[in-house]
Amino acid sequence: MGLGGCIILIAVGAILTFATDWHMNGVNLDLVGVILMIVGLIGVTTFSSIARRRRVMVPPTTTVVEEERHGRRDGYSDGYGI
Repeated sequence: MGLGGCIILIAVGAILTFATDWHMNGVNLDLVGVILMIVGLIGVTTFSSIARRRRVMVPPTTTVVEEERHGRRDGYSDGYGI
């Protein structure tokens, strides 16, 4: 789940908790809203900690090796033919 999904969970949870006055038999919508908000907050903290780890910059450790050509020229290695 990405950051957008977590924010949507928080928004839906807040709407269920604070902006609705529905009453369903056997379901406490306030509790469902609080659970959704908690899951969304856990997702945001997890996503931000993973994203923070991805930003670590490691300097490149490549080595450039120059190769010298030795030997006779046969006319084919320079690209012009004979």
